[in-house]
Amino acid sequence: MKNRETELTSQNSALRADERQLCEVWTRVMGYHRPVASFNEGKKGEHEERVFFQEDHLGG
Repeated sequence: MKNRETELTSQNSALRADERQLCEVWTRVMGYHRPVASFNEGKKGEHEERVFFQEDHLGG
């Protein structure tokens, strides 16, 4: 049986624009972490062009 809080959460899962907040994205650059918002225009462009990949595990 679901409790009332679960029912309310599932019914109202979308947030209104005034309830949202910006998410600060950090990335590792040259051995340390920096917020992407502090990048200059060129570095922001490089960040957008990055390709993410996932390595397969070698061991079993």
